[in-house]
Amino acid sequence: MYGETIGRGAEVAGAESAVHEVGRPVGAERRGAVVAALMLTMALAALDATIVATAVPQIVGDLGGFSYFSWLFSGYLLAVTVSLPLYGKLSDTFGRKPVLVTGAAIFLLGSLLCALAGNMTALIAFRVVQGLGGGALQGTVQTLAADLYPLRDRPRIQARLSAVWAVSSVAGPGVGGVLAAHADWRWIFLVNLPIGSVALWLIVRHLREPRPARPPEPSPWTRVDWPGAVAVLACGGVSLTAVVQGGVAWPWLSAPSLSLFGAGLALLALTVVIERRATEPIIPGWVWRRRPIAAVNVAMGALGLLMVAPAVFLPTYAQAVLGLTPVAAGFVLSVWTLSWPVSAALSQHVYRRIGFRDTALLGIGTACLVLAAFPLLPYPGSAWQPTLLMLLLGAALGLFQLPLVVGVQSTVDWGERGTTTASVLFCRQTGQTLGAALFGAVANGVLAGRLGESGDLDSLAHGLGAGAAAEPVRRAMADAVHAVYLGAAGAAALAFLALLLLAPRKFPVRTE
Repeated sequence: MYGETIGRGAEVAGAESAVHEVGRPVGAERRGAVVAALMLTMALAALDATIVATAVPQIVGDLGGFSYFSWLFSGYLLAVTVSLPLYGKLSDTFGRKPVLVTGAAIFLLGSLLCALAGNMTALIAFRVVQGLGGGALQGTVQTLAADLYPLRDRPRIQARLSAVWAVSSVAGPGVGGVLAAHADWRWIFLVNLPIGSVALWLIVRHLREPRPARPPEPSPWTRVDWPGAVAVLACGGVSLTAVVQGGVAWPWLSAPSLSLFGAGLALLALTVVIERRATEPIIPGWVWRRRPIAAVNVAMGALGLLMVAPAVFLPTYAQAVLGLTPVAAGFVLSVWTLSWPVSAALSQHVYRRIGFRDTALLGIGTACLVLAAFPLLPYPGSAWQPTLLMLLLGAALGLFQLPLVVGVQSTVDWGERGTTTASVLFCRQTGQTLGAALFGAVANGVLAGRLGESGDLDSLAHGLGAGAAAEPVRRAMADAVHAVYLGAAGAAALAFLALLLLAPRKFPVRTE
C-alpha cells in the first residue's frame, strides 16, 4: 500500500515478524536500557558541539590562530561526514553494537586528547579524531532507533531523541560558558568522559543483537568500499582547505588557491569513477534516482549549511557585539533548542493533515524569513532580539526536519532503511562541513576587509577572550555575522526550492 497513511495492524505484524530475521534487539526489558544508552550517546554529541561553540573566544584567545579557528568545526564535521556512511556499511556487516562501542571509544579518546592540546594545530587534529568517533555515534543511534520501533511509533522516539539533544544543547552552552569564564576551556572536553563511560556500559551490558540468518562470508571486510572512503576523505580535505584558506592565507586567484581547487575537482571526478565501479558503494546511486530521497537529501544538505550560522557564529556575536558574558551568550544560542523539539513533537499533527512535503515547506519557508531578518537587527541592539529570532528559528526547523526524516524512512523497506538514513545524515553533515568552511571564509573575509591584515584577527581573538572588544572590532564582527546569516537564508531558500520542485506532493509510504 502506498500514500501518506499507515495501516497499523499490518505495520505491527510486519515489525514483529521481522525481529529475528533482520537482527533487531529482542526483549522489552532490554529495550529501555538500550534507549537510555542511545539518549546518552545523543547527549554526548550534542553537549560537545554546543560547549565548543560557546568557548571559541577563550580557546583562540589562549592558543591563537583565529584565522583558521573554523577548522575546529569543519575538521570535526569532515571526519563525521566521511565516516558516517562507512560506519553504516560496517554496522550492516558486523552489527550495530561493535560499531557503536568502537565509535564511542574513539570519541572519548579524541576528547581526552583535545583537553591535552598545546596549540591550535594539535587541537584541530584531535577534533578530527573526535569526528571519526562521532560518525559512528550519529549514524548508529538513528539506525537503532528505527530498529527498535515500528513506523507508527518512530515520531515518538525521534521526538524523545530531539528532546535529549535539546536539553543537552541547553546545558552545553551554560556549562561551557561557566567553565570558560571561571575555570579552563580544556574542561569542556573532559565533561564528555563520564557521560560516555555510562553510555558505553549500558551498550555493552544491555544491547543484544540476534544475527541475521545468512551464509558466512570468507571476509566481510571485502564488502566495505575502502577506496571510496579514502577518495571522499581526500576530496573533502583538499576542497575544504581551498575554501577555508582562500582569501585569508592567500588570495582567491593565487597559485595555491587555484591548485587546491583544481586538485579538489580532480579528486571529485576520481571519487565518482570509484563509486560507480564499486560493488558495494558507500552511497548507492538509487538514493539519487528516487525523487523523495533525492529531494530530502538536497534539503537536509541545505539544513546542515544554514545551521552553521547560529551554532558557530552567534555566541561570538553575542559576546563581541552585544557585550554579553560567555554564560549569557550561551543562553542566546540555546533557546532554539527549546522550541525545536517541541515543534518537532507537534509536527506529526500537521503532516498527518497536509503531508510530509508541505509541512516541511512551511517550516523551511519560515526559517528563511527569520534568518533574513537577523541582519535587520539594530546595532548594537539588545539581547532579547536575537534570542527571539533563535526561538522562532528552532520552531521552524523542528517543523521542517522531523517530517522529512520520518517521511523518507517510510518510503523504503527495512533492508534499505539503513542506507537511506545514512544518505540523509551524510548530506546533512556535508552541508555542515561545507558551511563551517564557507561561512568561516566569509566571516574571515569581512573581518580582514574591515580590520586590515590577518594579524588583526588574532588581536580580535584576544579582545574577545578578555571581553573588551574595541568599537571597530564590534562593528566588523556585526558585519561578518550579518553576511553569514544572509548566506544561511540563501541555504534555506535552496531547501525550499528543492522540496517544491523535486519532492512529490505525497510521499509513497510503504506499509510494513
